[in-house]
Amino acid sequence: MLIVVETELGIKTRGELDIVDITGEIEKIVSKTGIKNGIANVFVPGSTGAVTTIEYEPGLLKDLPNALERIAPRDAEYEHEKTWRDGNGHSHVRASVIGPSITIPIRDGALRLGTWQQVVFVELDVRPRSRRLVVTCLGE
Repeated sequence: MLIVVETELGIKTRGELDIVDITGEIEKIVSKTGIKNGIANVFVPGSTGAVTTIEYEPGLLKDLPNALERIAPRDAEYEHEKTWRDGNGHSHVRASVIGPSITIPIRDGALRLGTWQQVVFVELDVRPRSRRLVVTCLGE
């Protein structure tokens, strides 16, 4: 029988480039669904946050922000700033590059992640935020 469960995961961030490991929370959500085989999708509503995977270790927690600074520098000129003047044009570009969601296979009731792979939320806005991530699990 097909099971579909949608829930929300609340997180608070410290602001720009806060990288939050949400793997454990997603695992708990999947466990509660009773789904043995299927998929879990994690989505952030909003245009200045992103979800991806990373090896959650000190080197990469520095490397990812450094790479984002090279891709979309904070001090570059952004058309978004001309309209809104909210200081986060680079945040929108960075979020678009990483993406707002990730889909993870579920097998035997567990997320099918690699040994060193964690699911993370990346705060790209210029201020601390309270975020609500949508987690949708689908399977049997």
